[in-house]
Amino acid sequence: MANLNKLSQALITAYDKVTLKKSSETISVNPVVAELASWYEKFRTAMEYRDDEVILRSAIERILKRRVVLGGTGETVAAPLIRELIWARYFPDSTIGEETVIKVAQAIDLYLNLEKEITKVHKVNGGLVNEWIYHLLSSEIEDILKPSPEKELMSNYMFKIFQDKIAISVEDEETKNIQVFIAVRRAYANEDLALLRFALFKQYFGKLNPDNLEKIVAEFPQFLKTVSNHFNYPLKDKIYNYIKKQIVPFIILNDVLKKYKGQISNLFSDESQLNLEIVNACTARYKVVQEKVKRAIVRSVIFIFFTKALFALFVEGNLDRFFYGKVIWSAIVLNTLTPPILLVLIGFFIEKPTRENSYNIVKRLNAILFDEEANFAPSLNLTRKARKTDPILDSLFLMLWLTTFILSFGAIIFILTKLQVNPISQAVFIFFLAIVSFISYRIQKTANMYILKDTKESFGTLAFDFFFMPFIQVGRKLTSAVSQLNIFLFIFDYIIEAPFKGIVAFFEQWLLFLRSQREKLE
Repeated sequence: MANLNKLSQALITAYDKVTLKKSSETISVNPVVAELASWYEKFRTAMEYRDDEVILRSAIERILKRRVVLGGTGETVAAPLIRELIWARYFPDSTIGEETVIKVAQAIDLYLNLEKEITKVHKVNGGLVNEWIYHLLSSEIEDILKPSPEKELMSNYMFKIFQDKIAISVEDEETKNIQVFIAVRRAYANEDLALLRFALFKQYFGKLNPDNLEKIVAEFPQFLKTVSNHFNYPLKDKIYNYIKKQIVPFIILNDVLKKYKGQISNLFSDESQLNLEIVNACTARYKVVQEKVKRAIVRSVIFIFFTKALFALFVEGNLDRFFYGKVIWSAIVLNTLTPPILLVLIGFFIEKPTRENSYNIVKRLNAILFDEEANFAPSLNLTRKARKTDPILDSLFLMLWLTTFILSFGAIIFILTKLQVNPISQAVFIFFLAIVSFISYRIQKTANMYILKDTKESFGTLAFDFFFMPFIQVGRKLTSAVSQLNIFLFIFDYIIEAPFKGIVAFFEQWLLFLRSQREKLE
């Protein structure tokens, strides 16, 4: 490891030291019950479009809300919550110990007490505080149940690298560092708002405990204001996009280090073997992403149909009856079949990474690991000076942007009119098309996440932005807005899931009773 730069050598030394404690007494569930609950969980998570990396945290938050709203405490919520997660196969059977249940119970009581004290001491938005508490608590519980020291090590390693490669003129160093910190965790760990809030909370206050609770209560409103300012920082997207383009080599490096934990020094002493392992890690990732894309397509079809289509088609059918005196089934069939067909078709146009891409990653990683100056990518220099606006130019750009909307949506309306589709069905069709466009864009980004690309804009990219970006932007807003008002999720979480999990728990206890009776006959 003599040729490694200092930062990389520190990373590798830390990786070799990472160990996870094993539990003694563990929680075990019935495999029949787990099979039933896991199928339900797959269906439920498909209804809420989220990245794979945040599904566990989201599930924890969902279960917490359902159990705490009924007056639950750490003692009454922790064990059932963990049992539900094992039922859903977020964790293998008999892998979570009783001491972990105690830690989760303590965390629940601490955060519920934190919320109580904040609302008592300060005049704050109770809904916002409640949202923060559930975000922090669900993230804390995920960290207890599934610690990820390797993710933290790699995130810190990347932060140190990009900290020196990004400069913002007329800005204090602390603001820049926080923006780099947020961008690294968004780009590398794919963290959502809740996990980002938790990461910043720990940076500001450390881990919540009885000793620092009073300090956190006193400073919480100012902390919310500070974090809000950082999330709305005007240059945040430029920093994030810059880091996102450099993320692939670090993901591959993490895979190699995890595979050779405890023997990393031997691997890095043989350059040819190291390069071969990097290529092998790339190939493994390419296979994983193909499966991930297939899952994303299946989940997206379920997401669209159950959380969007049923509502839209119900409205369409009733409006057809009101305005035309009958349900126009041909239009409903068109609107029902088009979204899943479009999503399946995009699978045939996904670009697969080449062998050359793997060799480019090898070169990039060698530069990251062995060059002291970290010249693997150009630096990013930003300025926060106010842009001088030209009213005429801004008006022209606005008109051109509106023109793209008119041309894009107008072309679809023209074609549907020629096909004699009525205005109501046209509105539903465009509704679906916009959502499918956004989801397809997300899936395409997932498929290409391990491809190192040239940053130059091509004619194809410009044409795509001109004609399809309006659909993608509208689809993004629709997906976000409708998800917030999703009646199906409310029905599942509070009307179906609670009694279903109760029946599952009863069934598990019944099977346990039958087994104990059978053992008496032995």
